[in-house]
Amino acid sequence: MPDWKQELIRIVGERGYLDRPEDLRLYEYDGGVDKGRPEIVVFPRSAQDVSAIVKVSRRHGVPIVGRGAGTGLSGGAIARSGGILISFARMNRILEIDPFNERAVVEPGVVNLDISAAAAPYGYFFAPDPSSQRACTIGGNVAENAGGPHTLAYGVTANHVLGLEVVLPDGEILRTGGFWPDAAGYDLTGLITGSEGALCLVTKVIVRLMRKPESVETFLAIYDSVDDCATTVSEITARAITPAAVEMLDGSMLQMVEEAVHAGYPLGAAGVLLIELEGVREAVAEQAAQVRQACAACRAQEIRQARNEQERQLLWKGRKNAFGAIGRVSPFYYVHDGVVPRTKIAPTLRYIEDVSRRSGLAIGNIFHAGDGNMHPIILFDARRPGDIEKAQKAGFDILEYCVDSGGSITGEHGIGMEKIHLMDRQFSQESLEMMRRLKMTFDPARLFNPGKLLPERQPCPELRQPPVTPGGSLPC
Repeated sequence: MPDWKQELIRIVGERGYLDRPEDLRLYEYDGGVDKGRPEIVVFPRSAQDVSAIVKVSRRHGVPIVGRGAGTGLSGGAIARSGGILISFARMNRILEIDPFNERAVVEPGVVNLDISAAAAPYGYFFAPDPSSQRACTIGGNVAENAGGPHTLAYGVTANHVLGLEVVLPDGEILRTGGFWPDAAGYDLTGLITGSEGALCLVTKVIVRLMRKPESVETFLAIYDSVDDCATTVSEITARAITPAAVEMLDGSMLQMVEEAVHAGYPLGAAGVLLIELEGVREAVAEQAAQVRQACAACRAQEIRQARNEQERQLLWKGRKNAFGAIGRVSPFYYVHDGVVPRTKIAPTLRYIEDVSRRSGLAIGNIFHAGDGNMHPIILFDARRPGDIEKAQKAGFDILEYCVDSGGSITGEHGIGMEKIHLMDRQFSQESLEMMRRLKMTFDPARLFNPGKLLPERQPCPELRQPPVTPGGSLPC
């Protein structure tokens, strides 16, 4: 056993690490298609433990990657270069709920939904709600700047993080922001949120809590045409209404979800919109009338309104469990994450249909229509030669179309190792160079999450082990 491993074991104890091959296999993947196995997984219990681990990494030149629940979809928590993987599973305490100041202080391993559960007795909740919120952790949410269905009204994770405690690549513990908004000085909290673990490791988070709305109304608008369904999103916006959520499912996704969840979705429709309004009772009632008019103007064949909380939860159960429902239809699927302007949703869906036809792979669509955050789901079979390469090419074609349409290669899943070679399609060389300089300021040895987020100007440094990728490793 190398010296650096022995030093790590002394820090975390005999029950604080894993290094057997059969255990490491559990940490070589996330929710995407790429793989990379670490040489050891360690489970710190405090910021001091993390600092000590990072100092070992620095002394011995061993790469290091932070990991929450492993629900990410772009390879951000994969040990592409081998080395050390820090799991924050044991740093999972809610340290403080402060309803008077509308704040909570949590460790990075706290599950997203648990924050809302802890704040609920005080009439508050934590707004960012990724579909994986029953499993994903706040540390991973911060790293990826996670979103969710309700970010249309409430914003992404960055809008709800007020302060951080982090460990820098030299082992120093740094605190940014605080309990108050708009702290003086440079916005280091905003810089770190969404940096995908490439600048530092988060060990504590101060989040903003939101008061539960007085009134909530949920609608399911049903359409015979995908174009009409997509056009409704712009029609609602044109009426100066910002719903809490506007989610879209096309016909193929409706079939898969309904057969698995029995949420009451129509099986014969071309698409549906799941629309939710929140706020003061009188305002919600007025907006509800406007939403009905907007849907009717765009030729909705039916508009259903949840009659009670049970029906509302059932509709959302279908949306939140959609990815799991796909497993009943396809042994493998590839979820992508591009963004287009709301007015380009309909042509983007037509382009995705064309990609499906050209690739020979079925593609379903379920996405955050309110902000144009597309999630095409490409079905494939990795056991069939060439299928994963076709799935990857289909996904990259769609992302390039998103950029050409004035959008982005990611809305909430991050870049990771999945989209690293598309960064120069999104950003100029000058912008990428500025990002590299920033990375080097924090991490001159390039040991924090190497091979992620930013394409290298020169060939990748030699990896400690080759990444294990079903379709071959992607270029650095």
